[in-house]
Order: sequence, then C-alpha cells, then structure tokens
Amino acid sequence: MKKAKKKLQHIIQLGVEVSQIGDLDILLEKILNESRDLVGADAGSIYIKEEDELKFSYAQNETLRKKLGRGKKLIYTTFSMPITKKSIAGFVALEGQVLNIADAYKIPKKMPYSFNSEIDKLTGYETHSMLTVPLKNNRGDIIGVLQLINAKDQKIIPFTEEDESYIKPFAMYAAIAIERAQLTRTTIMRMISMAELRDPKETGAHVNRVASYALEIYEHWSHQKGIPQEEIDKQRDAFRMAAMLHDVGKVAISDTILKKPGRFTEEEYEIMKQHSPAGARLFSGARSDFDLIAAEVALTHHERWDGKGYPGWIDGQTGKPIPKYINRRTKKPRGKKGEEIPIWGRIVALADVYDALCSNRVYKEAWTEEDVLQKIREDRGKHFDPEVVDSFFKVYDQIKAASQRYPD
Repeated sequence: MKKAKKKLQHIIQLGVEVSQIGDLDILLEKILNESRDLVGADAGSIYIKEEDELKFSYAQNETLRKKLGRGKKLIYTTFSMPITKKSIAGFVALEGQVLNIADAYKIPKKMPYSFNSEIDKLTGYETHSMLTVPLKNNRGDIIGVLQLINAKDQKIIPFTEEDESYIKPFAMYAAIAIERAQLTRTTIMRMISMAELRDPKETGAHVNRVASYALEIYEHWSHQKGIPQEEIDKQRDAFRMAAMLHDVGKVAISDTILKKPGRFTEEEYEIMKQHSPAGARLFSGARSDFDLIAAEVALTHHERWDGKGYPGWIDGQTGKPIPKYINRRTKKPRGKKGEEIPIWGRIVALADVYDALCSNRVYKEAWTEEDVLQKIREDRGKHFDPEVVDSFFKVYDQIKAASQRYPD
C-alpha cells in the first residue's frame, strides 16, 4: 500500500514537471524517459496524431543506445502512417484503450492488428512485450499514442496490470502537456511565419533545424564544461524555443532590403543589421528564462569570436551604442568577441551558418557537405568559438539526423 501511494505521488510530481516544459521536442523526450522509468521499459516511442495519420515523433532504445558508446544518442527517422486497426498504434488510437501484449511475435491471427517486424530486422533488436497507451486530452480526444517496449527484470518480461495502473494517469498528464506545448509551438511558428512573409529564408523547417542543432551542441558543450545535468535540463527548454526565434527581428526591416536579390550597399547592410536589436526588443521586460535567452540569441547570433561581427556593444533595448565601447576611428560600436558573446549567441551563430550553407537559396545552391565542414573548420577561432566547433563535430551524427527530421 505504501509503495503504491509513493508511486502515485511520484506520478503527480512528474505531471507537474511535464506541465512546465514549453518546447514540444524536449517534452516528448521527457515523457518517454519518465514513462519508461515508471514501468521499467527498455525502449519506447511516441506517435502524435495529425488529422488521419499518426506521426512517429520520438523514440528511445536503451539497448541500442548503449552500443553507440558514451554520450551518443539513438538516431531515428520520423514517418507517418494512416490510422487503421491493422497496426498496434492505430488500433489503440481508434479504440482509445490500453493494449498490453505479452509477446509481439505471438499475437493471435484473429486479432485485427499485427506487429511489423521490419524495424527489428533492420536493427537486430527483438521486440517482445508491448504496452501501448492512448494519449487523451481532458476532453477525451486522442492526441497521440505512447508505446513502451520490453519490460525488463534481469530479462524481458510482460508488462503487468500494475504497470498499466501507473502509466494511465501519467499518460493523461502527458497528453495535456503535449497539447499545451503544441499550442506554444504553433504560436512560435506564427511569429516565424510573419518573418517568412518578409524573408523567404526564415522557414519553419530552417528554424526547427537551427534549434535542433543548437540544442545538440549545447548539451555536449555543457557536459564538457562540467555543468550539472539539472542546470542543463533547466536551460534546454528555453534555449530551443529561443533558437527558433533567432531572426524574428527581420519583421522590422523593409521589404526593399530583405527581398533584394543582389548584394547590399553599405547603407542597406547597416539597416539590415538592425534586425538583431529589433528582435531583442521583442523580448524586453523579461519575465522568464525564455525571454532572457531569446533576447540574447536575437541580439548576439551575428557576433563573431574574433570581434568582427555585429551589432556589437549596443543597448539591446534602444539599439544605441554603449559610449565606452565606441571605436574612436569608425565611430561605431566595437563588436563583441570571445566570451563577451553569450554562449547562446555563440552556439546559434554556428547552427545558423551551418544550415544556411547546407540549404538552397535564391542567390546560391547548397554547398557540398565536404565544403561546409571545411568552412567551419577554417572559421574555428575566427567566426566561431573553438569549443563550440569541437562540440559540433562531436555531435555531427545527431545534427545530420535532425536535418532529416525537418526537411524543406
């Protein structure tokens, strides 16, 4: 009885924790981590309902992850499938009931659903016990499906009725949190859509890729710096959302400049530089870590490690130069350099340039992967923080995987 009470108290606490996460990708990671921990699952995935399809949106597999080595993450791809009773996840989405399967390879043929073993064949992993749970909001609508795989107790065992009793209430908390995070993501994407109307380069795919790259780099950099995991977790949520909005200040720049097909004149370039302080001003009167980080990202992601970037030492609220940092010769604010640039700006600078070089633009074709990586190596210690570049290369596999999840 005491064990059950303690477990339920833990579930309530987890409900509070997931409700405080704003970014959808980070929320899905948290939900899957905690769900697996609740029932001792080796692996799992989350599907998000999008109209008449389920999108495979997040996956974890501890057995496969351990084979990758320390600090590496499981690489997975997203896909969508129609919601039908032929698949296990589809059946649960349609019926709205928990499905507890002792062995996926021994499902009776009379059942409408069956297990697709193709992924097992590709990875060499064996799926046996499966606990598949509908994610319902407080109106009872299905917003997704949580699938937990291979309960473990020394060896793989079936999930129990007790496991079901624990996962059901957490799934309810998770569904409500997902719906809230989807609303936050929609709000951010609408802000980005405004920027996209002005600057076609600012697409939803671009900003999601930049944010994903930035987060991977930040996690590795933080671990190398010995930053406690609790502090990393606290900042990840705000940073990913802030990174998506790095260029939102472009809404303040004239179309004649933003959409100019050729090179800027010196005067036009000076006007273009104002999108950085304009973006920072959108987050003035900070009330949260997100506001603070978003303002720093917007203001500093065009600074350079060698001090040759922009906008330099200006007041983020007014856009005016800070007197003591004005260059006497040029009469312009000195560029921030080295660690004068906040880490958020240093990371997004690299993530943004990497994605821009890899992408087709009206004025250029995408660079080859070899040329992009060579350029980043050449700019280590010039444009980019050397340690940030080192972290970029350490997580490059995850960065490539992230680029595939958000195609143009």
